[in-house]
Amino acid sequence: MSTEVFRDAWGIPHLRAATAHDLAFAQGRNAATDRAWQIEVERHRSQGTTAAFLGPDAVGWDVFARRSRLDDTARRCFRALDADTAAWITRYVDGVNAGLAEGARRAPEFAATGLAPGTWQPWTPLGIWLATHILFAGFPTKLWREEVARRLGDEAISLFATDGPGTAGSNGWLVTGERTATGAALIAGDPHRFIEDPGVYQQVRLACPEFDVVGLAVPGVPGIAHFGHTSTVAWAITNAMADYQDLYRERLRRTPDGAGVEALGPDGWRPAAVHTETVEVAGGDPVDTEVVETERGPVVIGGPGEALTVSLRCPTRVYGDLGFAALPALLRARTVADVDRAFARWVEPVNVVQAADTEGGLLHRVAGRVPLRHRDNGLRVVPAWEAAYTWRGEDLPLPRADVDGVAVMANQRGLAAPLGVEFAPPYRADRIGQLLGGSKAWTAGEMAGVHTDTHLASARPLLELLAGLEGLSARAARLRDRLLRWDRRMEADSTDATVYAAVRTEVVRRIAAHPELAALTEPVADPAYPGVFLPWLALTGRVGFALETLLTTHLLPGIDRPAVVAAAVEAVAATDVAPVAWGDVHRLAPWQALPSAPPGGWPGVAGDHDCVLSTSSVPGVTDLCARGPAARYVWDLARREDSLWVVPLGASGVPGDAHHRDQLPVWLRGGLVPVTTDWNRLTKESR
Repeated sequence: MSTEVFRDAWGIPHLRAATAHDLAFAQGRNAATDRAWQIEVERHRSQGTTAAFLGPDAVGWDVFARRSRLDDTARRCFRALDADTAAWITRYVDGVNAGLAEGARRAPEFAATGLAPGTWQPWTPLGIWLATHILFAGFPTKLWREEVARRLGDEAISLFATDGPGTAGSNGWLVTGERTATGAALIAGDPHRFIEDPGVYQQVRLACPEFDVVGLAVPGVPGIAHFGHTSTVAWAITNAMADYQDLYRERLRRTPDGAGVEALGPDGWRPAAVHTETVEVAGGDPVDTEVVETERGPVVIGGPGEALTVSLRCPTRVYGDLGFAALPALLRARTVADVDRAFARWVEPVNVVQAADTEGGLLHRVAGRVPLRHRDNGLRVVPAWEAAYTWRGEDLPLPRADVDGVAVMANQRGLAAPLGVEFAPPYRADRIGQLLGGSKAWTAGEMAGVHTDTHLASARPLLELLAGLEGLSARAARLRDRLLRWDRRMEADSTDATVYAAVRTEVVRRIAAHPELAALTEPVADPAYPGVFLPWLALTGRVGFALETLLTTHLLPGIDRPAVVAAAVEAVAATDVAPVAWGDVHRLAPWQALPSAPPGGWPGVAGDHDCVLSTSSVPGVTDLCARGPAARYVWDLARREDSLWVVPLGASGVPGDAHHRDQLPVWLRGGLVPVTTDWNRLTKESR
């Protein structure tokens, strides 16, 4: 059998080859031809070399990538792989290198920036994975908690505990055969990430005599890690919200000869590794960066002689293992037991896994590695020189649970609670459970109604305060009464949703500006913090995501909540503007390495951050939507061809291609496109 590439009506690639290694080559080549610009940007992000073609705005990330040693960690993890997995990844990389020149000719961004396609190394896919997920667990939240504790006191450390602006989550649910029309399980959900153009997930099919898998791949990475269906077993993940990355406050000093650096640890002063790297900058001067690594980990803030110096300790670098041995094992899985064994090898990020097979097998477990250490390591920055905060050489046991009818994970404090500190509010999980309880004959097509639910339960505390207000002006009273009649749905065509969001914005800004929180306005301007961490240190965004807590807590007694809400309602009522639909202000704002909006601008979207349709803006900062469902899927275990999926934009990463953004209208209206598995219904590429 020769290697063959087929496409369905949406341009989704279906790849077929004689061996698993030939298929890996084909997947790499396809990623290069369909997504050349995207995967080359990601390669440079992992190496810390994006400023060389994107300019000064990219310097902050490049410095962080160098200092956190992403590329070196990828090399270390690749060297530790078993021979079979290493050879499989290498074949993928060979395919990328074989297709990059063709892909670059199709992608206008290369000419626009002057970037020439480079040469991938065997460890490059591991580096891309690390760069994509290094901030996934939100370790900079510990910097924020440290500031809160230092400025407001230790008792205030939990004031802002919620799903913050820089983390990523997901919805995921498993419905057993007792609750479906076919008698076979359904797995559905949607990963919430920053929406990117091209998209972070690529719909793909990988087939050879050993396996035949459809799923969502990460461009630049072989296999299907997160969401897949082999026809006999299917799996999906959500972010477990586990805490597994630590920050240590370091004391560093130069050696007497000035050539070396020492760090104070539990056993006294010890040598630290140090060298200098240069970040090249298009249109600017090169930036020399001192890279220091202590026995805890790479220094990501500060350095010798600086007042604030912090190192980062991650399981991947400590263990020299990313968990990539799980990837080929997942492709070969036939049962839930196979999926379970594959994920036993997983390391980072830590995920909740749901799986089901055609024999009735079910799986609901956490996968990854969470080190055993002092509880304070999960809360804040801890002193490197105190032995109490060292890792204990063991991992925490990973929870698992039986599935009875329905299993739901939406980043709430549930299965993974022993492993984390902060979790998403329970609203999405509760709402999904409520919706799924409405039927015992679910079909794949009906899951779209769950994906797109816009009920905003988290509006309750603000609306309850609103209901108790007296003495409002006539205009404000009418606005209050309007919101109390509102159905609490963040639909794109709802003007009530826009009014609610406007009141919420005013409340957030007033609380952020209140004297009780004045001490927290300083971290944003603190030059000690690199720019990459500033989203976690911005007070207004923190208030926006923790609004429910701040409106109900007994702490901060100096804030008169009813007075704040009354002032916000009066301010919105006084604007006297024509009604505006939520979708007119809650517009999609994807991340692009080279920004380029479609004609007419990006469209509006329904939902909000605590809806099942979690399209996140930052309350109090912007109504634009940067995060949302980066894909939607429904895996049907009765018939794989009845499964459904969709991505926000399209299968192609090439601007102007017919399939670059053709799924956007479907995604916007909450639709799903079919998973085509009949080779006779696909179009074979001639090349």
